[in-house]
Amino acid sequence: MSNPETAAPPAAKPNAEFTHRQILTILGGLMMGMFLAALDQTIMATATRTIADDLHGFDMQAWATTAFLITSTISTPLYGKLSDIYGRRPFFLFAIGIFIVGSMLCGLSQNMYELAGFRAIQGLGAGGLMSLALVIIGDIVPPRERARYQGLFLAVFGTASVIGPILGGFFAGADTILWVDGWRWVFYLNVPIGIAAMAVVARVLHLPHQRTDHRIDWPGALSLIVGLVPLLTVAEQGRAWGWGSGRALACYAVGVIGIVAFIFAERAYKDEALLPLRLFRNRTVAVGATSSTILGMAMFGGLMTVPLYLQIVKGSSATMAGLQMIPFVFGIMAGSITAGQLIARTGRYRIFPIIGSSLMLVALGLFALIGADTPLWQTMLIMVVMGLGLGGNMQPMITAVQNAVGPREIGVATSSVTFFRSMGGTLGTAVFLSVLFNVLPGKIGNAFKSAESTTDFQAALAANPDQAKILQQATAGGGSSDLSDTSWINKLTDVLAHPFKVGFSDGIHVVFLMAFAIMVIGLIVVFFLPEIPLSQRSAQQQRADDILAAENSDGVPGEVGAGPLTDKVNT
Repeated sequence: MSNPETAAPPAAKPNAEFTHRQILTILGGLMMGMFLAALDQTIMATATRTIADDLHGFDMQAWATTAFLITSTISTPLYGKLSDIYGRRPFFLFAIGIFIVGSMLCGLSQNMYELAGFRAIQGLGAGGLMSLALVIIGDIVPPRERARYQGLFLAVFGTASVIGPILGGFFAGADTILWVDGWRWVFYLNVPIGIAAMAVVARVLHLPHQRTDHRIDWPGALSLIVGLVPLLTVAEQGRAWGWGSGRALACYAVGVIGIVAFIFAERAYKDEALLPLRLFRNRTVAVGATSSTILGMAMFGGLMTVPLYLQIVKGSSATMAGLQMIPFVFGIMAGSITAGQLIARTGRYRIFPIIGSSLMLVALGLFALIGADTPLWQTMLIMVVMGLGLGGNMQPMITAVQNAVGPREIGVATSSVTFFRSMGGTLGTAVFLSVLFNVLPGKIGNAFKSAESTTDFQAALAANPDQAKILQQATAGGGSSDLSDTSWINKLTDVLAHPFKVGFSDGIHVVFLMAFAIMVIGLIVVFFLPEIPLSQRSAQQQRADDILAAENSDGVPGEVGAGPLTDKVNT
């Protein structure tokens, strides 16, 4: 008979429940980091053309974008796995620090190759900013309650989406600011914001963490790099090298070897793998990863061309093009808020990715119909539809995946979905921009040939000999045009510039038709998403309950609390 005085007391439950005020405090730190990443993306969207023209590499701009996406994509699963082991806070701070260093170096770039290299460093930090913010939210907020706080994140994204294009246009439009090229401040601006974000995060982001020792899957990380980098490089450079050239074939071979080695490494490391293959036997995770890849391709690959269309075809300044993208931002916010509130009330999420994918499909089809003379208001209405589709798709899919896995796997599961979305975005951007610049010379050349026979065009050439000379120099070479610097278009009258705009619009049609075809597959995939009841507990609460159940049952069968706690864990 046990002595009540010497019997082991019930294990104390770790403090894993957060008050509304504590959650808001933690969210303050996360929002600072998310604002840093969101602002960089929106500034770059409107400043890219100016930067590329100034560095004489308009047709090489995909290098800078692709380099950023490659490193952010590859680093995303590493952040998820390492933060599961060592805690979220140090890696979130590390991500901000690397992002600051990369931003500073980007501002010092002297050519497009340097910019691409420094954007790669910046991407190493960006890979952790968004993914870890989503992971931490999953740690502290139950899936059913996440909509209460979703509006705060959307406010950050919306603010950055409105301020970013204005700042990007302002900096890109200024020749110099404090004796420095105006566009360089696009990157320098991240430095003070990043330092402020680090200070806030270091002060407020304190989460309980129980370290568990695991092997780090460095072979998987290395083989993933070996597999992805050559494949993404050939996607970008295939049009210049030739898709069947020796260099392209070498990239294919190295990429396949890397992917095969990655699969073997993940099988060897099992549950400690960078991307545990067991996770993908979970139907929700498998559908989420596949859908996110397709969504990333359609979203990044398709929408990368919209700011170019607004600036080149519609003649908008960088600032104006950013403001003209606001309907897209409002669409995302409206779609996300509506989906989040309805999920919180009904507990059902499956219908929203289906509706969102359908709206995206409609929007991409409409984008494929816009031309040089399409009224701007029609284009902006399509942006709203696209935004509504994205808003109804992204967050519900993350919620579904986080809800479908155990609390100890929420980091790697969330980062896996984010990884595949980034992977799709990287492939979409590289492939779609490569296709765009491959078809543009022919499309523009055909447009000029058609215009040369018109009386209006001939009269404009005769009336503007200086512009005729500019046009002749720019299109020397079989009727195509110089795409390394498009600023010469602004020196032409509307009649002389119109054929170039028509050719550019025709080239964009090809990109949107490709995105449309891919999104058809995406819509089919989301129909396989299962509906699982949403948990009422956060991952931190579930982990605390698991720890308590294990401690109460360890060697003390039948002790107080063992039965009920086990039942609670299994509920």
